[in-house]
Amino acid sequence: MNQYPPIAEHGMVGDLQTAALVSSGGTVDWWCTPRFDSPSVFASLLDSERGGHCRLAAEQADGNGMTVRQLYLSDTAVLVTRFMGPGGVGEVADFMEPADSPTPTDRHRLVRIARVVRGSLSFAFDCRPRFDYGRASHTLTRGDDHFAVFHGPGTDLQVQSTTGVALRADGDDLTARFALDAGEVAAIVLTSTASGGAAPAPPTLDGIAQALEACRVFWHSWLRSCTYRGRWQDVVNRSAITLKLLTYAPTGAPVAAATMGLPEQVGGERNWDYRYTWIRDASLSVRALIDLGFESEATAFRRWLRDRIEAGGTASGDPLQIMYRVDGDPHLAEENLDHLEGYMGSRPVRAGNGAADQLQLDIYGEASDALVVSGDMGAIRGWKSLRGVLDWLTDHWDRPDEGIWETRGGRQNFTYSRLMTWVAFQRGVHAATVFSRPADIARWTEARDAVFQQIIEQGWHEKRQAFVQHFDTDVLDASLLLMPRVGFLAPRDPDWLSTLDAMDEELVSDSLVYRYDPAASPDGLRGSEGTFNLCSFLYVEALARAGRLTQARYAFDKMLTYANHVGLFAEEIGPSGEQLGNFPQAFTHLALITAAMALDEQLGKAEAGPEHGAGRRPTTRYRYRYTVPTETGTGRGDTGG
Repeated sequence: MNQYPPIAEHGMVGDLQTAALVSSGGTVDWWCTPRFDSPSVFASLLDSERGGHCRLAAEQADGNGMTVRQLYLSDTAVLVTRFMGPGGVGEVADFMEPADSPTPTDRHRLVRIARVVRGSLSFAFDCRPRFDYGRASHTLTRGDDHFAVFHGPGTDLQVQSTTGVALRADGDDLTARFALDAGEVAAIVLTSTASGGAAPAPPTLDGIAQALEACRVFWHSWLRSCTYRGRWQDVVNRSAITLKLLTYAPTGAPVAAATMGLPEQVGGERNWDYRYTWIRDASLSVRALIDLGFESEATAFRRWLRDRIEAGGTASGDPLQIMYRVDGDPHLAEENLDHLEGYMGSRPVRAGNGAADQLQLDIYGEASDALVVSGDMGAIRGWKSLRGVLDWLTDHWDRPDEGIWETRGGRQNFTYSRLMTWVAFQRGVHAATVFSRPADIARWTEARDAVFQQIIEQGWHEKRQAFVQHFDTDVLDASLLLMPRVGFLAPRDPDWLSTLDAMDEELVSDSLVYRYDPAASPDGLRGSEGTFNLCSFLYVEALARAGRLTQARYAFDKMLTYANHVGLFAEEIGPSGEQLGNFPQAFTHLALITAAMALDEQLGKAEAGPEHGAGRRPTTRYRYRYTVPTETGTGRGDTGG
């Protein structure tokens, strides 16, 4: 089996139309261009021999290892990999210039800057692209010692270097070896274009420095819109930047993650392509950005969502399907890339996503929430689109579906799907009333109340004293942690506290939360998975709003220890604390933001005292694992008030 870095040993750089992963050893082992969902140029993360990579790293002449550290320049997407050895200290800075424009481009520039700050170091550069997920051959055309072009099918990759870095052919690949003394700088620029794209002007160190400064200024300027001023400013900023990096600027559509094929269980088959826009994930991501004060992202996504409703074209004929390409294309045919080994032998590697045709009724709740959450309904077209969806939903909500987790084990009457259809009707009724919009409010209200009644009668399991995954099971489901946030139940409602207690006993492992128990509720797939980071942060939020502040803060602090060295999270955490699944994942980072904001809010109320709505001062009991004290008000039937 080939060798692979841990999933967590990566940072991400991007230009708001595509993104690349850079390992802590200085290797670009994932880059799809010109879009997030385009075929890869570098994909050694999925096959270290066939996938292709671009490495720029310092090396010791005597062969001894280097100490390597990686960080972001504060509040930016500029990634710095530092190399420290007996010969000196050097750095490689990677960045892409933000293309925050409504116009797509096929030209994307990845800049790699090497410099030495102490002593002298030698650097090695190896560029071995493998186009179309490693399926396509390429040719190499060389200019002088500082310019070469890789020609793949429909895509060229231009490589330029500054003075002192001579590019050498190694078959159809490129290498370079160069040395720098303290204070010296060199740069290598990779530019992807459509085939036959014009060569850019030769890079200069002054021009590279200006581009780096422009990138830094862009991110600092963007963050100035953030209204969060809480206890976890740095981690919230990093999560907000990550969500922005995962948003395709020309359409405003966020992707679920930058990668595909990274396993939920190493060696298993749960390896999916997440480079698309899920209605659910995108709506919740935009909600998190709205809560932070980033209104332009909300406007762009609402426009994209409205266009999807108006365009139709789904295979089922329903108003929406669960996911799309970033340009709104609904066709995401799934194929297995059998020529790739997969990350540490995790096969199959899938491109495309066969779940796109699934019925998941919850998306109408998330979509409705996204359309009305900012307090203004936008253009009349947006209201007409929402009204059409809700009119359709009144006739189609009461049926089984595949559910939020996209299980491939058959349709059920999932409680979460019903919950979010209730949200859809509730948001629609509210908006029509507040903004005096024409609508069949009586019919929507009747449907809303029918959904509510069905949930409390069939989604509630009397013996378990908890809301359960679907109407024909006693299995718990962590997606229902959203119940209080969407307003279905108060966060200290006795039935909700009872459900929270049941989850704590069955789904929670030292603050980490499983989505559900696949053994008790088969999902049609072999193998197991780790705990789900989204759910772990939703658990923190639910604890905070339930008044269990000590437990919530302890769980949040522990969750932050699972972040990687630059503050990024994948989808899941494995049994040894390793990150699993696609990386970085938007779901995780949006949930981190909402958990931090909820915890800040509740801690602030507690510190302000009862006169500010905090209620009684919390006392402690020794119920939580490792005898860490938590608040009272956690028993069934206790409202915590």
